[in-house]
Amino acid sequence: MNIFRPLITAAALACATGAVQAQATLTPAPQNVVTLESSGTVEVQQDVLVLTLGTAKEGKDAATVQTQLRQALDTALAEVRKTAEPKLMDVRTGNFSLSPRYGQNQQITGWQGRAELVLEGRDFARITAAAGKIPSMPISQVAFALSREARAKVETEAQTQAIDQFKARAAELAKGFGFANYSLREVAVNSNEMSPGPRPRMMAMEAKTSSFSDSAVPVEAGKAQVVVTVSGSVQMR
Repeated sequence: MNIFRPLITAAALACATGAVQAQATLTPAPQNVVTLESSGTVEVQQDVLVLTLGTAKEGKDAATVQTQLRQALDTALAEVRKTAEPKLMDVRTGNFSLSPRYGQNQQITGWQGRAELVLEGRDFARITAAAGKIPSMPISQVAFALSREARAKVETEAQTQAIDQFKARAAELAKGFGFANYSLREVAVNSNEMSPGPRPRMMAMEAKTSSFSDSAVPVEAGKAQVVVTVSGSVQMR
């Protein structure tokens, strides 16, 4: 009796597989389904300023260069922390790098390093004034962004635009193909933020310290676009 058991099991498996394949064959493909996509866009003023301050040092000894960078960073941190305030002006350290310089025959002839400090927040005047008080770390990059609050405020509006456009397009297609109505099959909603203006401008890394003073550095924010895309398929009825 045990001799026939594998044969019976194999036969049962073959029957089950055939039944599944037959069922899949009998299942009709979706008919009268249309796939479409729509989007909503809202333009909003960027409300976050990101200033990157940087300094570079070089010398023959790695430890000396590292110490000089750390001292410059500690001095700058002590100054900007006096006026730092959450969301208005947040302070964080940026890139800190140290690398060798090579001469002939790939011999190390010295060391060079760079340290960065980032000031970020909504109070543009406070941030630029703080940056102007650190002549040892000139501004190396100016960038603007959109806060979470500002993005969330307009994202709902952009989403409503995208959904209304999706529904109107679905109804238009259904009518155009001779159907009375449609039903939603599946849908996906995605959001994105774009800056249509120029890229963040770069300033000279090694600007002369005499060009900086305690006065605020002039900056001007641009606008960003919050885009919500709705994509999916509808069953025309």
